[in-house]
Amino acid sequence: MLKNVIFDMGNVLLSYNPEIPLDLFCTTREAKDLIRRELFEGPEWIQGDYGYITNEERYEPVSRRIPEEFHGQLRKCVDGWDICMQPVAGAMDFCRYVKDKGLGIYVLSNADTSFHEYFLHFTSEDFFDGVMVSSDVHMIKPERRLYEHFLNTFHLIPEECLFIDDRAENVEGAREVGIRGIVFQGDFESIRKNLSKHLTCTLV
Repeated sequence: MLKNVIFDMGNVLLSYNPEIPLDLFCTTREAKDLIRRELFEGPEWIQGDYGYITNEERYEPVSRRIPEEFHGQLRKCVDGWDICMQPVAGAMDFCRYVKDKGLGIYVLSNADTSFHEYFLHFTSEDFFDGVMVSSDVHMIKPERRLYEHFLNTFHLIPEECLFIDDRAENVEGAREVGIRGIVFQGDFESIRKNLSKHLTCTLV
């Protein structure tokens, strides 16, 4: 029996698209390509998700890898990248639907510590029964130990949980500890309508 739904944050509840700050803050194709590679795809991004560095602390090491002429644009991207974090269409309606059905509702996200600020673009964390952010516990999806820590923290039984994430490897990580999962492809209505076909539950 399904009792809990666990949501990823990025591109499930809030959209994550670094092209938005890159388009806004960078003035040349060269600057965009460099900052995309060194900031959003660089090692500091993962270090932030682990909680080893803050978002602010990303600037200095990344700046050492790009020409000084782009440092101003880099600074704007570091400080303002979360401008892209806007609610995904249908996400709040689906969250309310799950909650109205009496199910537990949780968030499990890979994110740096600034999550706790920009998540307000979606709603208060108090809306959920529990929120766990990778940077707070120094583990990231799809590491098995993170899912186990999540279940233990909130006293959840894996077989009673459904995990929704946009990345297949994260869903597979959840399945390895017994949590059922769905790879989110942008359509909450489809998930709601088809949930009963995949799960033994009352969400119909």
